[in-house]
Amino acid sequence: MAIEIKVPQLPESVADATIATWHVKPGDKVSRDQNLVDIETDKVVLEVTAPADGVLGEIIADEGTTVNAEEVIGKLEEGDGGNSGSEDSSKEEKKESKSDDEDKDSEKVAAKTSKKSGSDEKFEVKVPDLPESVADATIAVWHVKAGDKVKRDQNLVDIETDKVVLEVVAPADGVLEEIKEEEGTTVGAGDIIGIVSKGDGDSGDSGSEKKSEDSSASKSDADDSDDDKEVAGPAVRRLLSEHDLKAADVKGTGKGGRVTKEDVQNHVKAAKESKGKASQDTSTSVSKGGRDEKRVPMTRLRKTIAKRLLEAKNATAMLTTFNEVNMKPIMDLRSKYKDVFEERHGTRMGFMGFYVKAVTEALKRFPEVNASIDGDDIVYHNYFDISIAVSTPRGLVTPVLRDTDKMGMADVEKNIKELAVKGRDGKLTMDDMQGGNFTITNGGVFGSLLSTPILNLPQSAILGMHKIQDRAMVVDGKIEVLPMMYLALSYDHRIIDGKESVGFLVTIKELLEDPQRLLLDV
Repeated sequence: MAIEIKVPQLPESVADATIATWHVKPGDKVSRDQNLVDIETDKVVLEVTAPADGVLGEIIADEGTTVNAEEVIGKLEEGDGGNSGSEDSSKEEKKESKSDDEDKDSEKVAAKTSKKSGSDEKFEVKVPDLPESVADATIAVWHVKAGDKVKRDQNLVDIETDKVVLEVVAPADGVLEEIKEEEGTTVGAGDIIGIVSKGDGDSGDSGSEKKSEDSSASKSDADDSDDDKEVAGPAVRRLLSEHDLKAADVKGTGKGGRVTKEDVQNHVKAAKESKGKASQDTSTSVSKGGRDEKRVPMTRLRKTIAKRLLEAKNATAMLTTFNEVNMKPIMDLRSKYKDVFEERHGTRMGFMGFYVKAVTEALKRFPEVNASIDGDDIVYHNYFDISIAVSTPRGLVTPVLRDTDKMGMADVEKNIKELAVKGRDGKLTMDDMQGGNFTITNGGVFGSLLSTPILNLPQSAILGMHKIQDRAMVVDGKIEVLPMMYLALSYDHRIIDGKESVGFLVTIKELLEDPQRLLLDV
């Protein structure tokens, strides 16, 4: 008698798991409660044991396969594996019965969200779980269109929330059969936004498929011009026809300028990317007396930024104080040690490492600046998490460096670089963005000489760094040309008094002008 070996119930919040290691192979004798296979989730490794003494008849889900709770992953033959009592006859019997059970078992192996249609499995493409405090999201860009072949884990669509962009990947190799929610649509967690058919996406037999291809090829040949036939083969012409293209539309990289399938695919991909960017800039043009205007809807991130900045202006008693710092000591230190530093730590010695370390030391000395207001309470934070303002193609974001008091200069530089790259590539997560007790923004990289930064609620202060510029300064009664930078500290006067704000800024100035103190912690 065959007993099904199933995936156990998965922990709450775990959607699926992966077959990690089979410890036995078909034909092996096993004992009751013997560990047969390890199944790995995001959080734990689960052991699946033998439900009875017997012989492992068949493995349905191989190592590396993604599975869900209660899926059948193998079969166990009780006793010696068959009525004959012989292991060889057991194997033969299993081999004969395998084809009979194959279709039924493959349905069980399919994901819970999959549906069966003809000979293809269909998988629902769903909006992933959204971060806490995020109610909904917007379909930003589909990177494929209905009918396109896709690979497992290929990014199908970008979904934009107020803070981050989430990628939704293909659950299996196949064809994107249907897009249920178009770009610009507001969706919620778990919403079905598309359907992927496993395989080639065709439900007919191979004969009809061949006829269809031949018919398609004939049609494309009939539609092609003589010029197309000269520079593209039948398969390429069929692909061109599917995308309503002509060979002249695509730059050929083959021998003698011939158009290859890769050329067509690259052309189509580039067109999609261009369309995706255009969709983010959906606009209406209006002509007024011969002068055009363009109306563009705000992105979700831009709307969120606008709302939070306005809230900061209206809900706080914001004030800004200024100072200036001589950057020559830091510049001299960088010139002397930058090559050794990069060789030793694998990252360059920038200015932000000094800024972050100086701010961290100043926050230790002035705990009010590291605090925040919660109703009628003041919350003093006994840790040092600093938000770094990063400009991205989608707008300004403020990912967080955590526990900066425990970081060395190299750690700060590496982490800032990582956050900047993730911001540029749209890979920042909610964990990267949440928290932060103080913000540093560096408008100097864009050439800003002086500004009054706006608070990043619920934080109580933000430090603005600016362009380093040579200026004539009086030093010991003599005029010297020094690389100077203005500092601007905006703060909430409800919690931080003038004495603390000025003292905080002067501390940063002194530490930056004598950077050895940062290294010696004095």
